[in-house]
Amino acid sequence: MTTLAIVQARMSSSRYPGKVLAPLAGQPMILRQLERIQRAETLDGIVVATSTDASDDELAEIVKANGFDVVRGDLNDVLARFIRVIDLYQPETVVRLTADCPLISPKVIDEVVARFNQGDCDYASNNMTPTYPDGLDVEVVKASVLQEIYESSTDKNEREHVTLGVYRQPDKYRIVNVSGVGDLSHLRWTVDTPEDYAFVKAIYGELYPKNPNFDFVDVISYLKEYPERSRTTTDAIRNAALVGLNTGAMNA
Repeated sequence: MTTLAIVQARMSSSRYPGKVLAPLAGQPMILRQLERIQRAETLDGIVVATSTDASDDELAEIVKANGFDVVRGDLNDVLARFIRVIDLYQPETVVRLTADCPLISPKVIDEVVARFNQGDCDYASNNMTPTYPDGLDVEVVKASVLQEIYESSTDKNEREHVTLGVYRQPDKYRIVNVSGVGDLSHLRWTVDTPEDYAFVKAIYGELYPKNPNFDFVDVISYLKEYPERSRTTTDAIRNAALVGLNTGAMNA
């Protein structure tokens, strides 16, 4: 398998426990996100990486019952979970996604993977210098590089955040940032809180019945029509994990 999407998921979110199974258009949120990821044309497979903790039993059962592969591992060592998936599936390239992004765009996934496939980088993402809405984040990395980080790093943050040990070493790894047309980074489409979920649920309620394959451009069009319904970084700040890091990323 050449390019494998690994979706990290767990029920024990500190800010919004159980959010991955919150209903969206009649199905758990994780299934709606996987439905969208399946439409990406550059992926050879999808695996959900969750934990062996009992709190994730229901999540694993639902995902498997709906035909998706599940691999379980350490609750806190997320990098170890990814390596377990890599050992089982032997991909050359890993696409890292998180299960709190039910508006993820298949087209954006394909864009970042295509940029990575140009062959001049070890890691490509669209969130080093973000221009897409928060919740459309895509990271693509060589599986061999993740293996190197796994074998060399004992840093707790690098084990939890999977790719942190890659992009904080721009002197060692070739890093590319993929930018969109215009800056939409102020828009908040991820689900970290009940308020975030209410926004995404409303979007699905409006767009999914008319077009189950709606993409991010359709969300943008809807929010242009109803700007008062938008959710932005003024409601909650964007994930600050990358702030202050000298990533040395090339822009593309």
